[in-house]
Amino acid sequence: KFLKIRKNINNKQKEYEGQYFKKFLGVIIFYFISLVAVSNLLWYFIPPEDFFNYIQNPGEHLLLLGILFCASLLFTLDITYLQEKFCVYVCPYARIQSVMFDHDTMQVIYDEKRGGLIYDGHTKLHKKPPEGECIGCEACVSICPTHIDIRKGMQLECINCLECADACSKVQSKFNRPSLINWTSAKAIETRSKVHYLRFRTIAYFIVLLIALLALIIMGSKKESMLLNINRSSELYNISNIKGELVISNAYTFLFQNTDSKPHEYYFTANLEGINDGIEIIRPNKPFKLKAGEQVKKIVVIRATKNLANNDKKDVIFPLHIKAYAKDNEKISVFRKSIFVYPKSTLIKDKNELK
Repeated sequence: KFLKIRKNINNKQKEYEGQYFKKFLGVIIFYFISLVAVSNLLWYFIPPEDFFNYIQNPGEHLLLLGILFCASLLFTLDITYLQEKFCVYVCPYARIQSVMFDHDTMQVIYDEKRGGLIYDGHTKLHKKPPEGECIGCEACVSICPTHIDIRKGMQLECINCLECADACSKVQSKFNRPSLINWTSAKAIETRSKVHYLRFRTIAYFIVLLIALLALIIMGSKKESMLLNINRSSELYNISNIKGELVISNAYTFLFQNTDSKPHEYYFTANLEGINDGIEIIRPNKPFKLKAGEQVKKIVVIRATKNLANNDKKDVIFPLHIKAYAKDNEKISVFRKSIFVYPKSTLIKDKNELK
């Protein structure tokens, strides 16, 4: 409408021809709109100030730029080419609708009793029925964005936009009659009664949705009051000499976050699976406080307290169990798993010989 590509926006069945420059210009405009829309979506995951810094260095952020341009292209394709075809072929609602449908379901319906019979199945009997209020103007057909004739009855392509009902209302108002196309149910049309909203199917769906909502509330109420993310350092292990003894230690980065509404004092324990008193925490050596919503990174160093080497060919990997907790609230705790790497026995032997 803005570029005046269509001469008449009320007739969506007539394909517009020519005006290739305007079409190209329209695609370019929608692509820039799509870029803005996708960028706005990405800002949920990347702060805007970082986002603009990243796109100034495209070579270092190819994944981000790939997502940005591909998603923008997909949006543009949807707006300029797929259009209402998305509702017919892609959107799952039309498929789900068939499961939820019954004789009392609200839908867009042509009133055959008033308007007259025009179709017998898919066969068109009349353009204007000999007996009926439909005048055969086909305003409802021309305005339809999915290119169907609602007078055929219920069709998968119908997206319930009610543009046909509005078009019919304008025509019928000239005869002081209500629209022949309405938002109602098949049973209400046949019996000339009110739509039955409370029935077994709607009550059953309401109960199912209520159960799902309660499940979400229960699951949400059980969220962890603290978060812990563990990353190992790039170095497998560190071998140091302390008072003439070789000591093996592993380093980690712990990211703690207090998701509770109150401040807490945190610490953690660590142990190797199947081994008692095999390790000790060197750093940090005391608890630390976090305010509500605060997060902090801690460099954690865990040291072996005894010789764990039981393989002379390769390094040994032990499962490591971490329990982080709030010292002032025993109910707040999380469990995480990582690994502790100990060098092979031949390496320990070689290091001892060099002392």
